[in-house]
Formats: sequence, structure tokens, C-alpha cells
Amino acid sequence: MSKLSLGRLWMIAYRDLGRNRRRSGLTLVAVALGVGLLIVTSGLVAGAVSGSIENSIRLQTGDLQVRATSYDEEELSLKWEDLLENPDGLAAKIRTIDSVRLATPVLRANGLLVVGDESVGVQVFGIDPLSQAYAPIRDALVAGDFIAPDDREGIVIGKRLAESLGVTVGQRINLVVDTSDQQTDQATFTIRGLFYTGVPGYDETRIFMPLAKAQAFTRTENHASSIFILLDRKEDAGTVAQSLATPQFTVLTWQDLNQVLLQTLQASTIFLNMMNLVVLAVVAVVIANTLLMAVFERTREVGILAALGMKGRQILAMFVLEAGTLGLAGIALGIFLGGLGVAYLATVGLPIGEAAAAGEASNIITYGNILRAQFSVADTISLSIASLIIMLLASLYPAWFAARLEPIEALRAV
Repeated sequence: MSKLSLGRLWMIAYRDLGRNRRRSGLTLVAVALGVGLLIVTSGLVAGAVSGSIENSIRLQTGDLQVRATSYDEEELSLKWEDLLENPDGLAAKIRTIDSVRLATPVLRANGLLVVGDESVGVQVFGIDPLSQAYAPIRDALVAGDFIAPDDREGIVIGKRLAESLGVTVGQRINLVVDTSDQQTDQATFTIRGLFYTGVPGYDETRIFMPLAKAQAFTRTENHASSIFILLDRKEDAGTVAQSLATPQFTVLTWQDLNQVLLQTLQASTIFLNMMNLVVLAVVAVVIANTLLMAVFERTREVGILAALGMKGRQILAMFVLEAGTLGLAGIALGIFLGGLGVAYLATVGLPIGEAAAAGEASNIITYGNILRAQFSVADTISLSIASLIIMLLASLYPAWFAARLEPIEALRAV
């Protein structure tokens, strides 16, 4: 008995699990549901993180932005000394870099949209309508057409903004903007199209017009606020930024431009990890309770095994192996169930409603009103390992309790 191999101990543990199949089955299901829930939750968070970053890059920040060193983004300065001169030429030079997929100038200005007695603050973007940087906006059109480069009176606005003001395609509206001489100017524009990206904070505040018109309207002439750059791989942002850096320009990577977003997502991940520990603690209690019940039911048997020469460490190993077997089976089933859940949520998504998406967080986290999960192999492996370790640790007390039973006292148990 003292020379029992680990394989033999496992066979005994496996046989003992079959004695009370109902309890073992319920415990296995509890472990599987716990692990499956963790995988689904992790997938939703991974999808929110990835989707928010990708949305922010393609809609707002790009992989890189080149600006004048003195440019103040918060003020959206339109002073010539704070803007890029000859932005088309600069963008053309940037496009010659191998890793750059596209580079296009953008002029940004604060504005006020006026319809009747109503007015709302907006950001006006002067863009090159032909650039592929704005393919997401063209694809998001739900009414009308996109603006043309030579359109002197047309603008494109978000559907949510149009609905809030009670306007639609073809209507004329008044727009007031800041100018380079720190004055304001007003003009009447025609709504050419409405877009809907699903990101409320974006759809409610952006107005697009051709760059040439925006430059004339704001009196900035041949100047732009920044060069919007997309790369073949966003991982190359640091290298490309170094190659573009000069004393006249500030080059910002997508990490620089999304610091608040990344910090918010990091805090969310910490909160998720705390919730994971709570779920794993509940699963650990279930495992410990199952083993304690098994110890109490098999006290006489444990006494017989000890009397026949089985050492305390072997009895301890036998109960730990029971927990490990239950844990591994439950984790495997949990991965399967969690994988199905993530696959469903990646395809169909989780509707969170426009009201929730339009909350305060939408100004920072750029997801839409449907959250889609994303399966992460690394997260699944780490969650599985953490689950197994916590379950094995939880099994140590009942296993230690069984190993310390005196053979004579155990044999007297009813």
C-alpha cells in the first residue's frame, strides 16, 4: 500500500467520484458554468477593448497624427502659426513612407449649428472627401450622398444630430464657426447626407465639409490642423513617428491620442479581474464542500486504508486528485460552453441600447449600441490555469482533514 503510484491513486479517486454521481455531476456543472461565465465575460471585455480602440483609430485619431508643435487641440486653435502650412504637400511626402497606408490633411474648428430657435455645439471637419480615410463615413451613410471636393455649400452630419434638430437631407441650416482672426463667421449650408456609425458621441457632434471650403470659411487658407495617418500595422506607429519627428512638428501615436481611453479600459480590466476572483471563490467553495461531504461519508474507509498502510500524504493526494479530476472536466466543459457563448456574441452581439451607449462613457469609449465579444486564447488559458489552481488549493483543507484522521477513530465512525 505504501508504494501506490500516482496513477493508482488517480484510479481510486476516479472510482470514488462515481459513488455519488449526482453530487459529482452537480459539482462539475457548477465548475463548468463558473468557467464558462468567466470566458464569456472576458470575451465581452476583450471585444469592447478591441472595438473601442479600432473605432477610435478609424473614426477619430488614426494610427498617427502630425501637428504643428504649438497646436492646442483642446482649443482647436486656428491661428496660422499653430497650423500646418501646405498640408497637401506634407501629406504627399508622408505617403511615400513604406508603412503608411494613407495620409490626409484635416482642418478642425469649433462651430455652432443653428436651426430655428435651436442651436447645438459641433466640431467642423474640413476633409478630402476622396480620401479612403473617410470610407467608414461613406459606408455609414443612411440617407443622401457624400460631399464632393468642389461642393461649396454641402455638408454631411450625423443622423442622431439631424433627428435632435428635426432636419433631414436637402434642408438648409446655418453654421457659425470660429475663424483664424479669433472672430466668428456664419454661412448657410445644405445637408447632403446623414451618417450613422453607431457611436453616439461621434454621430452627435461631427460635421464634415470639403477641406477647401472649410479653409475659406475659417480664413485659414492653405493650412490644416493635422495630417491624419493610417498604417498597414498600428504596431509600427512608434517607428514611423520617430522617422517623422522634427522640431517643427509634433507626431502623436494612437497610444498618445487615446490615453484616456486606454486608462479607462485598464481600470475596467482590473475590475473584471476582481469579479473573476469572486466567481472563482464561489467555485472553490463548491469544490471544498463536495470533498468535505466525501470525507465524512468515507471516514471508515479512510480509516481502513490508513490501517492497511496508506500514508497520510497518499490519502491527501487521493482527495486532491479527485478535486483535480472534477476541476479539469469542469474546465473543459466550461471552455466549450464559454466558447459557444463567445461565438454567439461575436456574431449576433449584445445590444446595450442607444440610451446606454449614449451615456457619459460614450465620449471616451467609442463602442456602438451593440457589443461584440472576441475570443482570446491567452485569456482562456490564463483563466483555466487560475481556476484549476484555486480549486486545487480549495481541496487542500478537506484532503488534509482526511489525511489526519487516526485509523482507530475513523474505524469507530458510524
